[in-house]
Amino acid sequence: MVTVPKGHLVARVEGQAALSCQLSPLQSAEHMEVRWFKGDNSQLVYLYRGGGHEVNGEAAPEYVNRTEFVKEAMGEGKVTLKIHNVSISDGGPYRCSFKDTDFSDAAGMNLSVAALGLETQIHVQVPVSDGLEVECNSGGWFPQPQMEWRNSRGEVVPHSSKSYSQDGARLFHMKMTLLLRNRSESIMCYVCNPVTGEEKRTSIILA
Repeated sequence: MVTVPKGHLVARVEGQAALSCQLSPLQSAEHMEVRWFKGDNSQLVYLYRGGGHEVNGEAAPEYVNRTEFVKEAMGEGKVTLKIHNVSISDGGPYRCSFKDTDFSDAAGMNLSVAALGLETQIHVQVPVSDGLEVECNSGGWFPQPQMEWRNSRGEVVPHSSKSYSQDGARLFHMKMTLLLRNRSESIMCYVCNPVTGEEKRTSIILA
């Protein structure tokens, strides 16, 4: 059978992903055909034919020259495919298959792609009659992050409005506003990536 590592597989945008598969019980895979597919076996990511023949040219165009086959442990049935310069479109299900004259099996895994946003900024708008409006902006996130206002005690403060847009690279750009009626309080804009748990915090103290 084919096994894959347990746990959540996460790669960063413009980083590297490592997709590993292992034959169990341990046996050599050097003479086997090894394939990686994206999705429902329709998109070939990489093909290795037994005997040391790597056939990268048959892969889908978006993966050509972006993959690296790690075969140092093939004698023990372990192979790893590295995907370089990861993009958001690389996220999703993958399948790794081993095939021999009398053996064929596969296992699946799911790759999540994440991007930690750029600097978070708070802007104070022109005062209005019933308070002061503040706006928080943060871009470059994937997937869509959690975004909220918090006071000096760490309590969530309901926002006045919240919106987002996505750029050509599918990265999220967030905007959130708040009407402050007490102009002397401290307020923090909190943004968190739901996949990695990484966060950005920016505070402003109004006097």
